[in-house]
Amino acid sequence: MQSYQEMSKEELLKEKQTLEAEYKKFQQRGLKLDMSRGKPSQEQLDISMGLMDVLASYVDLTCEDGTDCRNYGVLDGIQEAKVLLGDMMECNPDNIIIYGNSSLNIMYDTISRSMTHGVMGSTPWCKLDKVKFLCPVPGYDRHFAITEHFGIEMINVPMLSTGPDMDMVEDLVSKDESIKGIWCVPKYSNPQGITYSDETVRRFARLKPAAKDFRIYWDNAYCVHHLYDMDQDHLIEILAECKRAGNPDMVYKFASTSKITFPGSGVAAIATSPNNLEDIKKQLKVQTIGYDKVNQLRHVRYFKDSHGIEEHMKKHAASLRPKFEMILNMFETELKDLGVGSWYSPKGGYFITYETLEGCAKSVVAKAKKAGVVLTPAGAPFPYGKDPKDSVIRIAPSYPSLEDLTTATEIFVVCVKLASIEKILETK
Repeated sequence: MQSYQEMSKEELLKEKQTLEAEYKKFQQRGLKLDMSRGKPSQEQLDISMGLMDVLASYVDLTCEDGTDCRNYGVLDGIQEAKVLLGDMMECNPDNIIIYGNSSLNIMYDTISRSMTHGVMGSTPWCKLDKVKFLCPVPGYDRHFAITEHFGIEMINVPMLSTGPDMDMVEDLVSKDESIKGIWCVPKYSNPQGITYSDETVRRFARLKPAAKDFRIYWDNAYCVHHLYDMDQDHLIEILAECKRAGNPDMVYKFASTSKITFPGSGVAAIATSPNNLEDIKKQLKVQTIGYDKVNQLRHVRYFKDSHGIEEHMKKHAASLRPKFEMILNMFETELKDLGVGSWYSPKGGYFITYETLEGCAKSVVAKAKKAGVVLTPAGAPFPYGKDPKDSVIRIAPSYPSLEDLTTATEIFVVCVKLASIEKILETK
């Protein structure tokens, strides 16, 4: 098919008329469809219902070391949970602290602690004139919300097919002492689904930051969220690489079971160096006497080991894979030859990113909303909600049924076409 750019004004107007008629039909259906957030579907939540049957009033709630999970104590998490999440995170259990239900909460705590008490004896950030963070874009909006909340200046770093632009990262951190960290979703990134290359990870490990308290916030949220059994991305382990490079303290690594079992009822963890762990525990022992050990035990007894998690995630993949494939196939069929945008085909994670022609993302989102489809707001994957090119749209396929998602994608495609034609006609 001829691309829209190649069409004459008359051809575009004719195509626009046809699309508007199609769009009107969708509007008349009074649809209410939501592709705005990466929430597990009811089908996915049902996969984990066995978790509720593991513990009962008559069950022994004692750990292998004799700890009674009903009582106070065990600041950094029960050993069995450390082993389970350590295997999932590819880390030594001794380098892990088990928290509550949310890795986002750990990240917030980590930033907050750095603001008020500094990092391993460094000046608290709140006493500095300027604090900056690097933000690979497009990225995770809730990361950016944390740093914005604390008044930290955010600097955009473009995402490449191999991960963040490391030339830019290396240059910035080596020259500017006020840059204290970088947000990373290194595997099946939010929202593009990119996995950092081996070389990117090694370059992170070899960074020479001007700030001694610079830290890499390695949010490996999708470490086990593959779509395929035999075609998976591989991410080399950052803590080992940092230790090898002589930078053992430079990374905080986060993960949780939020999208593995139940969001809000999962188990989260941070993995880092012994020095960082000691620093964290100074605050932690004031903040809490220990997190929910009963829930930690529940997860351990349900999964038993990392193989249990792996088999469990195959069920999630079976639910998500048809949805991802449907969207990507429709994009391939309906949009590929039109020259109206681009997209990635991720092998895992929770999102698909569509990049429109420059200046079209807000228009697509607005049109979709008027036709009954809620998308993530345009600009959300950027600090301060500002996409400089107004082109990135995050699509979350997980929550709707396949039937509803198909309808929503059909509407999305029509909206992309309409917004693109309107943009091109401005120059015809």
